Amino acid sequence: MDFSLSEEQQAIVDSIESLMADFGDDFWLERDDTGEFPEEFYQAMAKGGWLGITMPEEYGGSNLGVTEAALMMATVAKGGGLSAASSMHINIFGPHPIVKYGTDEQKQRWLPPLIAGEQKTCFGVTEANAGLDTTRIETFAKREGDKYIINGQKIWTTTAQQADKIMLLTRTTPREECDKPHEGITLFYADMDPDHVEIKEIHKMGRKAVNSNMTFYDNLEVSVNDRIGEEGKGFRYILDSLNPERILLGSESIGMGRSALERATQYAKDRSVFGRPIGQNQSVAHPLAENWIELDAAWLSLMQAAWMYDNGMPCGAQANGAKYIAAEAGFKACQQAVLTHGGMGYAKEYHVERLMREAMLPRIAPVSQNMVLNFICSNVLELPRSY
Repeated sequence: MDFSLSEEQQAIVDSIESLMADFGDDFWLERDDTGEFPEEFYQAMAKGGWLGITMPEEYGGSNLGVTEAALMMATVAKGGGLSAASSMHINIFGPHPIVKYGTDEQKQRWLPPLIAGEQKTCFGVTEANAGLDTTRIETFAKREGDKYIINGQKIWTTTAQQADKIMLLTRTTPREECDKPHEGITLFYADMDPDHVEIKEIHKMGRKAVNSNMTFYDNLEVSVNDRIGEEGKGFRYILDSLNPERILLGSESIGMGRSALERATQYAKDRSVFGRPIGQNQSVAHPLAENWIELDAAWLSLMQAAWMYDNGMPCGAQANGAKYIAAEAGFKACQQAVLTHGGMGYAKEYHVERLMREAMLPRIAPVSQNMVLNFICSNVLELPRSY
């Protein structure tokens, strides 16, 4: 069992660290204040070919695995927090249904612009009245000849304000007319047509530079040629991207936690009170040691889940479990960093308060910690379902 990184994997980490050095704390602090999308960073990642790290080589990608993507995203988050990671997160897992179920013509039309940074996409799945029960979405696509007319709304659509395209999940058959709840759901890759799509920003706790939105669809026309796979099979198509998404978000949590831990450790060495560094006090030092242990354990769990996915093994339990402990370890490290800084932890200039705000999100999305526990209860421990 070899836990070391390959030369290629280490090169990925080194390259991303070098790139992140061009986008330091001041850059991300300014974006957190203004809410401006980090376009310069996004284009730098595109120029380096990183947006297509998991996509096929024939379309401009690198055809690497989720393991390499997790290494990349952890390094991005360590350098710029979730503001950096979320600006490009959708590119890593979002196009997977296109790669797996799209036609050759669709892949050639859609993937190269995404990889090159010439187009941006977003993900339209969640709805206010459905929550985590995706089978209850109400956004409906009605077929009329060679096109569909889509009406409805989505919530928490990340980067909708910058997106040219959207991976949009709709119903094409009412739930009550289907034999099974997950049937009758269809996936489209649609244009964000401003004449038929209204965007309203959601003001939120953190990650201000990466907007979250409510989106409203009023007679949005989508060609049959922009449907991914078969009509009514869309729910199954998006399931293929769920495990990678959990792994990647977990890696981003670890990246933020490691950044916070480094900042707290350095502050504990530099800050002297009563004639001694505060890090000499076990009440300050021990929680930081605990953070290191928990982050390291969570990282090993993530790497196991990523390895299983890349080797074609079922990994739902491992991906969910790793996301759970990574989110907890990352948040705990960010919180402890604020406490270690004392009053200065509350000040933006030390950056740990932003990390703590951003580290809350992986505990909520894309699936809550409670739903992860429900998954383990039902699918691993085989306990009766509670919902």
